[in-house]
Amino acid sequence: MRRSTITRKTAETDITVEINLDGTGAYDNQTGVGFFDHMLDQLARHSLIDMTIRATGDLHIDDHHTVEDTGIALGQALVEALGDKRGINRYGDCHLAMDDAQVRCALDLSGRPFLICNLDLPTAKIGSFDTELVREFFQALSTHGGITLHIDTLHGFNSHHIAEAAFKSVARALRTAVETDPRKADAIPSTKGAL
Repeated sequence: MRRSTITRKTAETDITVEINLDGTGAYDNQTGVGFFDHMLDQLARHSLIDMTIRATGDLHIDDHHTVEDTGIALGQALVEALGDKRGINRYGDCHLAMDDAQVRCALDLSGRPFLICNLDLPTAKIGSFDTELVREFFQALSTHGGITLHIDTLHGFNSHHIAEAAFKSVARALRTAVETDPRKADAIPSTKGAL
């Protein structure tokens, strides 16, 4: 059963994340941050990871803690659901086009977190959402999910399209990486024998 539920409660946020790696991309995400919910929905739908997220945070200050802590909890949920990572593909990549934007993602579920995030978002806001929080989310996901994650804008001029293409490209890469490799379903995908 490649499922997990993580609850993270701090003085700033109260978050519960439920995921099923072998889902259909069903989602029900409610963080109180509209654009972020839209991005989480894209992440679930295009990764085929069922995802339910409930988050309450100190939105009277700003969206930062809610977005970052959701990334932390989602990363922890991925680690728990993957277990010892036996049989997974481990690697995934995607070039994703969305109108004017093209974003490339490559990732490795290595257990070694590292983020390269070259997303050139030309505006400071998408609606009321601070665009700098896109990177903050991916940093938290990478760090707490043990993911080597590279995301690059190849081109684009619309911040909404670039951000959405980033979430979708990460989702498609993650979908490939978490799927079972039918040729090595009982093996850890590393010469070390552990990830």
